[in-house]
Amino acid sequence: MPIVVRIDVELARQKMSVGEFAERVGLTPANVAVLKNGRGKAVRFSTLEAMCRVLNCQPGDLLEFVEDER
Repeated sequence: MPIVVRIDVELARQKMSVGEFAERVGLTPANVAVLKNGRGKAVRFSTLEAMCRVLNCQPGDLLEFVEDER
């Protein structure tokens, strides 16, 4: 998949647990795991905004485009 999710990097940078992050963003820990592991198919802008607000980061800190090697 050409979009790499870097939530785990930002969580480590903030020294924040998945549980605390999920609670502050308004998601279940299971849904955070789906996003964190790159299995999510979509993210609402309101959710992305909440994640950035909680982690004090930009959307580009959480999502990265990586070209497929074919």
